[in-house]
Amino acid sequence: MKIIDGKKVSIEVLDEIKSSVDNRVKNNLKIPHLAAILVGNDGPSKTYVNSKIKACERVGFKSSLFKYSDSISENDLIDEIQKINNNDDIDGFIVQLPLPKDINQEKILSQVDPYKDVDGFHPINYGKMALGIDTFLPATPAGIIELIERFKIQTAGKKCLVIGRSQIVGRPISILLSQNKIFGNSTVTVAHSRTSNLEELCLESDLIISAIGKPEFIKGDMVKKGSTIIDVGITRVDDSSSHKGYRIAGDVDFNSVSSRVSFITPVPGGVGPMTIAMLLKNTLKACSLSD
Repeated sequence: MKIIDGKKVSIEVLDEIKSSVDNRVKNNLKIPHLAAILVGNDGPSKTYVNSKIKACERVGFKSSLFKYSDSISENDLIDEIQKINNNDDIDGFIVQLPLPKDINQEKILSQVDPYKDVDGFHPINYGKMALGIDTFLPATPAGIIELIERFKIQTAGKKCLVIGRSQIVGRPISILLSQNKIFGNSTVTVAHSRTSNLEELCLESDLIISAIGKPEFIKGDMVKKGSTIIDVGITRVDDSSSHKGYRIAGDVDFNSVSSRVSFITPVPGGVGPMTIAMLLKNTLKACSLSD
């Protein structure tokens, strides 16, 4: 069994980005600028945005944070997005999710300039991804592909099971793994809440990517020996033995599954760190497009 160390790979990616930024500075080219919109005071969202800002500092990016009250109207938020769209100094920006319930998430995301959509959620970029046209890929699926490439995990002709059909992870990674590319060409099945034979599908699969948010749902007796497991789930589980009062758990019961598989991502330290790294990689790409 080999651990897919996302933290280590993310550091490698960030170092590569920093090297590119250093070269841009030497050649008097623009320094990439990433901005984030944060609506409300959601704790995990604030933590995630702060992590992005720190990552920007690490690689030499400029960064900006636009904070708004959760009472902001949908129209006012759209006006703020248009201001960022028209700001030539900002290369890419994200709207941190989730948004307040009274704001239409799809409508907001569609207002982002596709050329600044470093989250890869705009319908134009999503469509390009589906067609195999070069574009900004959603950060978490892009991070998964990066891990597969760097660990040289074979996907061609393999049976891949994606558990979860969200537009952020499940659907895009199923598209990417089925495409005719070096680290693609898988036969992909997408499972969801209505799937009736999930255990059977798991046992048949060479690669399982789980993104359902059910802590330790996948057990050792559900996986094929020698398979690869990529755990995207991240849930806070009450734990009185922890000084925080909780621990972070993935969708996979690591202890029972790890002894049966060839590759597995830990939680934390697997897919999570890759998401921010790929967001910055998209931002560097956005900046380079304006050279």
